[in-house]
Amino acid sequence: MKYERVCVDVIECALPREIVTSDELESRLAPLYDRLKLPYGRIEHMTGVRERRLWERGALPGDQSVLTADKAIMNAGVARDKIGAFIHASVCRDYQEPATACDVHRRLGLSGNCMIYDVSNACLGLLTGALQIANMIELGQIEAGIVVGTETSRALMETTIDELNMNETLTRKTIKDAFASLTIGSGSAAILLVNEKLSRTGNRFKGAIVEANTEGSALCRSQVDVTAGGRSSGQTMKTDSEKLLHTGVNLASAAFRRFETEFGWSAEALDRVFCHQVGRAHQKLLFETLGLDVAKNFATLPYLGNTGSVALPTAASLGLETGFAKAGSRLGLFGIGSGVNVVLAALEWNTTLPSVAPTPRETLERFLSLNQEASSAPL
Repeated sequence: MKYERVCVDVIECALPREIVTSDELESRLAPLYDRLKLPYGRIEHMTGVRERRLWERGALPGDQSVLTADKAIMNAGVARDKIGAFIHASVCRDYQEPATACDVHRRLGLSGNCMIYDVSNACLGLLTGALQIANMIELGQIEAGIVVGTETSRALMETTIDELNMNETLTRKTIKDAFASLTIGSGSAAILLVNEKLSRTGNRFKGAIVEANTEGSALCRSQVDVTAGGRSSGQTMKTDSEKLLHTGVNLASAAFRRFETEFGWSAEALDRVFCHQVGRAHQKLLFETLGLDVAKNFATLPYLGNTGSVALPTAASLGLETGFAKAGSRLGLFGIGSGVNVVLAALEWNTTLPSVAPTPRETLERFLSLNQEASSAPL
């Protein structure tokens, strides 16, 4: 799909304050580690995840989504009555019904004429929502739209730790399906798209390539039901990480060949790449397979973990705020999600609007330093 009239004026993110390091997490897994004689430090060594963040206990996804979306709207300077579509698209939601988008829409004060609904597409939720909004803008149905999501990992992390420590039938082999759950982090992000006539940036959304291989639909399955208490029983995620890795990268390779043909952007022509990030091995294989220079990637995995549907827009938001992408840059927004689905989007970046509430300078400097460290480390 290709667009002629669509611009992305704002990509926004918000980060939790509470930090849990992999060392801290492993200390809580001492009963498992000591029983199976597992080496401490394995999480960071195997995945590259040094730390992840958590929202306050009891917070609902919609609570933070209101703040993230409001910041994006204010940064874009778009009148709220111009927003014709509002989508909540994270894996995590407040309730089974109504749509989380409903309460967030109310609290944002958006128009009653605005189309509102939730989108669920695993780690590609926000990208999928952005494509739906872009389609509506391209068709002339709306002038502007916003997709937002908030992922909260506390319940999954705590349930996984409890299960691993209490289930004494587990072996080194059988714990592998739960290992990916220990890399999950929390975060929030929003993408605001507008018709070119309304744009303050001229950041052209050129379009996207989608590719699916649903033979891999059982490779990662999660049953997560976040409640008002921030935790509920039965929150588990089972992932065949190795098979998912190869299935996803092979699918991305096929999609990238179409991407190069459709947009005329080769690996060399791309200036910056913002990816969904799940682990060090994934980054290595993906960039080698697509022929991409790892220096073009803005890494968030070491200090945020896998933040699901908000990982890619969070990387883009932080990268753009730190000046990682300059005016005139060709950006690749590359997402791979369980299912297995791939979205490769093309964006011509022109202007990063100043934020009404910028990320604290010391936080940005720390993230930029860690990113440079991660990008320069041997793959």
